[in-house]
Amino acid sequence: MRSSNDSTHSGGTFDLAGRESRLEQLDSFLNDPGLWNDPDRAKVLTQEATRLRRVVEGFRTLENDVEGLQELLAIASDEEQGELASEQARIEGELGTLYRETLFYGAHDIRPAIVTVKPGAGGTESSDWAGMLLRMYRRFAERQGFGVEIIDLVPNGDAPGGVDHAQMIVRGDRAFGLLNVEGGVHRLVRVSPFDSQKRRHTSFASVEVLPELDDRIQIDIDPKVLRVDVFRSSGPGGQSVNTTDSAVRIVYRGGTEDEVVVTCQDGKSQIKNRERAMTVLRGRLWEREERRRLEEQMRARGEQKAIEWGSQVRSYVLDKRYVKDHRTGEMRHDPDRVLDGDIGSLIWAGLEWRARERSRD
Repeated sequence: MRSSNDSTHSGGTFDLAGRESRLEQLDSFLNDPGLWNDPDRAKVLTQEATRLRRVVEGFRTLENDVEGLQELLAIASDEEQGELASEQARIEGELGTLYRETLFYGAHDIRPAIVTVKPGAGGTESSDWAGMLLRMYRRFAERQGFGVEIIDLVPNGDAPGGVDHAQMIVRGDRAFGLLNVEGGVHRLVRVSPFDSQKRRHTSFASVEVLPELDDRIQIDIDPKVLRVDVFRSSGPGGQSVNTTDSAVRIVYRGGTEDEVVVTCQDGKSQIKNRERAMTVLRGRLWEREERRRLEEQMRARGEQKAIEWGSQVRSYVLDKRYVKDHRTGEMRHDPDRVLDGDIGSLIWAGLEWRARERSRD
């Protein structure tokens, strides 16, 4: 193991000295009585300090364990060194856990994730691809032991398993913190099963990931700028299945920006669908504020490039058997496993990339 101030693990730098310095700064802020006049900011800083303190103290404990282990290894016989290997593996595993802890810093990382999948232009081919992505995220959630609730689903009748729109809430430990790096455009290249001439097709689908924000999170929504429509749900069971107008569409027209439209139709209760739609709307408005904040940061740094929130993040090239993340460079050569939900390595690489981008702020 390297120096505690520059320990490298899982492809990233631990930078303990930087975290200790940040913790001292946070403690100074938290000791200022004036901070508590702004309860929201105080809460965010308290949460950050708690996370950092857990990491710093955990690392210092492991540092002592390593020193003791090194002393034992220096005098141990070959047989005893073999027995100490399990202790070394334990330390490495705990260090990896602490390192990953540092990749979660967002105030809403601990919250459930609202995941929306929509096909791009391309009809049946793109709808099928959107359905494949929906299954991938559902399988990932199952692998993590997370709960999944489908809140809106519009199947595509021409592609078994294909969707024209899908939205679900994933609930589990840091669901939003894990999945928010999946947001963006996902590209599929394959020999199309829908093409009788077996030609190679390229399809696109977008993934949006928002935190599920409850009423305790202050998002100002003026009821006067909302339009609420109710209509007959268009589920897969036929017109006779839904005998009431339970689906809800909420249109938000606040400010000078484009309107925000949210639809929820999977539940049988109009009241429940309205509650779910308002939950998604809060997440969308939070994302809009985050985007504005990032744009202001970039202007302050003098950067001219646009923030591409919908940029292409990953390609899945099935005929050549690889998946590539365009932000991190992470490559996988087992696309079948990836599409079956084995995306952990891609997500962790994305979290490391996000942490590096944040360090530039």
